[in-house]
Amino acid sequence: MTAATTPSHLGVPPAVPDHEVVVIGAGFGGIGVGIKLKEAGIHDFVILEQARDIGGTWRDNTYPGVAVDVSSFTYSFSFEMNPDWSRAYAPGVELKAYADHCVDKYGLRRHIRLNTKMVSGEFDAVNHLWRGTTATGEVITARYVVGAPGVLTQPKPPDIPGVADFAGPTLHTARWDHGIDLTGKRVAVIGTGATAVQLVPSIADRVESLAVYQRTPIWVAPKPDLSIPAPMRTIFRTVPGTQQSLRAATTTLTETVMTLGIVHNRQIPLLVKGIEALCTAHLRRQVRDPELRAKLTPHYGFGCKRPSFSNDYYRTFTRPHVELVTDGIERITETGIVTRDGRHREIDVLILATGFKVFEKGNTPAYPIHGLHGRELGDWWNENRYQAYQGTTIPGFPNLFLISGPYGFTGGSYFQLIENQTRHFLRCLKRTRRTGATWIEVKPEAHQRYFDYVQHRQPATVFYNNCAASNSYYFDKHGDSPILRPSSAVEAWWDSRTFSLDDYAFKRLHAGARRLRSVRLATGVGA
Repeated sequence: MTAATTPSHLGVPPAVPDHEVVVIGAGFGGIGVGIKLKEAGIHDFVILEQARDIGGTWRDNTYPGVAVDVSSFTYSFSFEMNPDWSRAYAPGVELKAYADHCVDKYGLRRHIRLNTKMVSGEFDAVNHLWRGTTATGEVITARYVVGAPGVLTQPKPPDIPGVADFAGPTLHTARWDHGIDLTGKRVAVIGTGATAVQLVPSIADRVESLAVYQRTPIWVAPKPDLSIPAPMRTIFRTVPGTQQSLRAATTTLTETVMTLGIVHNRQIPLLVKGIEALCTAHLRRQVRDPELRAKLTPHYGFGCKRPSFSNDYYRTFTRPHVELVTDGIERITETGIVTRDGRHREIDVLILATGFKVFEKGNTPAYPIHGLHGRELGDWWNENRYQAYQGTTIPGFPNLFLISGPYGFTGGSYFQLIENQTRHFLRCLKRTRRTGATWIEVKPEAHQRYFDYVQHRQPATVFYNNCAASNSYYFDKHGDSPILRPSSAVEAWWDSRTFSLDDYAFKRLHAGARRLRSVRLATGVGA
């Protein structure tokens, strides 16, 4: 927009948004952004959360056995390490408590609005602001929007005939109903991804029978999940540097697997082969039956699907009341499941461990977002492939920043992603405050340069070498794997500090603004 078309030149003062920053989502992404905004002295922000509580993934996922699958020492904010984890891989309830701790310690409660679901967003190019509409029709305006809804939020039901016909209780692992008792029940679990690896051993003891329906086997490595004794936790709290040192060690190990093994798979194939050999030996120790072992053995490379760790998943299938079913499902009936061999297994409870919608229209983004010239972000990605500069910004969508955008996550700890993307956003925001700018938009040439860099590196990753049989959510409809950035966490950390601000166009809105009503109805008269 040129100065000649600014509202002040037309005789109408520009509108002032309700907030300088609106953050979408009160999971760890939104929490991290809020903490850093306050640290930077920016207090005119609100965090909008569609649910009735904060915590995101760790609020929604409460199924039996839920826990982190990255070491707890790495899976936390670098500036707010928790000395009180009970285990090396903390259970989900402790992650939810950690989220509450961060919100309370950094005074974010007053910035959070719960039960506020966004249903649309539109950029106002005249006033340099975003208008977001909630499910109740309320319109909230902001100069800048940070999207932090997470990617593992919308459960993905299986595309199986009759799934809605089952007459008994049906549970998705992300919407667990603790009022349903599995004791003595005939239970079926559909799915053998990372969630099932935690769930299946946790419920096997209490059920009468358990049938686990597998489409694709998963690589499972031994889990070094040790209990952390109270004296060690005391040391973490009182001896400077101890927890930082342990965090550095666990992060380095995670990076070795994710970066060297998966991102640089073509250059260092022996690392992944070594991990696969470890998993195969683990399977061989726990499962003596060669036929069962063959069914549990993947035929794709380690890392094509989300890697998992368990000390008892494999051996659970050796129990007499647990069955691994590899015949495809033909349909689900009112009383059970029919497989393609014609067998009908009657069940009392159906559990769907079928994962989430990830990079697909309707989830990323979760609601329509209209930028310049009416361009809708979901449609644009669907037609042109998922892409974003440094995983954060997209041309044609000024003042919009993403925490979990395409090619932003390096695959180690989600907290590394949050801190990197938040740093990126704040560097841009601080420039606007220094210069009086009100419009931040990544330049198309910078955006294309980053996308070209990603595509140049992708062929060296495991995703392009041995993943054809994986059925992985890492891949989208275009055949790309936009969830992971093909670089190390160190490189992403460095880029978030050093990317050129000249990659952005900064524009200034003329002064003399008037105040919008802080709350307006979508059906009312606009300001």
